[in-house]
This record gives sequence, C-alpha cells and structure tokens, in this order.
Amino acid sequence: MRREGLGPDDITGVVTHVHQGAIDVLGAVVTPQTVHQAKFSMGTVLGLIAVHGVADLDAFEHHALADARVARFRAKVRMELDAEVDTLYPKQWVGKVSVTTVDGRKLNARVDEPKGDPGNTLSKQELEAKAVRLAEFRGGATADEMRRCIARIWRLGQPGSTAHIFAES
Repeated sequence: MRREGLGPDDITGVVTHVHQGAIDVLGAVVTPQTVHQAKFSMGTVLGLIAVHGVADLDAFEHHALADARVARFRAKVRMELDAEVDTLYPKQWVGKVSVTTVDGRKLNARVDEPKGDPGNTLSKQELEAKAVRLAEFRGGATADEMRRCIARIWRLGQPGSTAHIFAES
C-alpha cells in the first residue's frame, strides 16, 4: 500500500499466499467475535494495518471488532495455499501477497525474511520501544519504569557482580 500509494478503499481483493499451517490456524476465523480471535484472523490483521497502519495491542483492543472499515477490508482478504511457501515452511516464513486494485491493477509483493525472524531481527531500539509499549498497555508499568528495567537488563552482559541489577534505584 505504501509502495503504490493505496488506501484501503483502493483495493478490491487481497490474496495471501500461505503454507498449510496458516490455513489450519487462521482459516477457521472468518468473522472474529473476540479480540483473541481477531489476532488469528488474517483479514482482521491486514484490515487493521490497511486502515490504521498498525496491528498492535491498542489497535486490536479498539478497532479489530468495532471498526466497520476494518470489517470491510477483512471481507476482501482470502488465504490461498502456495506450494513454494508451504515447501519452505517452517524453515523459512515467506510472506507473499497479491492485491487487486479498483482500477484493475494486479500487484504482488514478497518478504523472504519477515521482521523478527533470525535474519531480520529487531534492533536494540526496536526491542526497547516494543517492551515499553507492551508494559504501558493497560498500565503494567510506566515508560520510565521500563526504561530503568531495560537499562538493568542490558547490563546483565557486563562482567562483574549482578547484584546492582536487583537493587532498588
């Protein structure tokens, strides 16, 4: 969508080319009734990303079930078994998608190493930001508390005593 400058209403159909395991796990959830089910709905995940730009905890909590735009996009998404993706799985988690636009274009995209895979790991900054977001969700910890915790965690690899890590600051 970014590459082509498309919005969710510019798309008439999305085919995700997947392995059999994805169909087995995600295919059963067509219209999710809970946030948990929404996380296992390919159409909902892609709908959140298409409409809101993210599929994070907050987006699932507030938009996965209640946003009509997400539901409209979800209805455009289908999964299709792809022989190449199926053969490579689970050694490699290839992502392939085909999109049809309202003006009739057929677009394809592919990711051989999704973000988070061993060959495409999160940077230190991305890990820290994710930890802060997860901790702040529903008030588990403040951003400041998490940053102090993260600083202690990064010091675990340093030589010497680890007592300072568990001491109150």
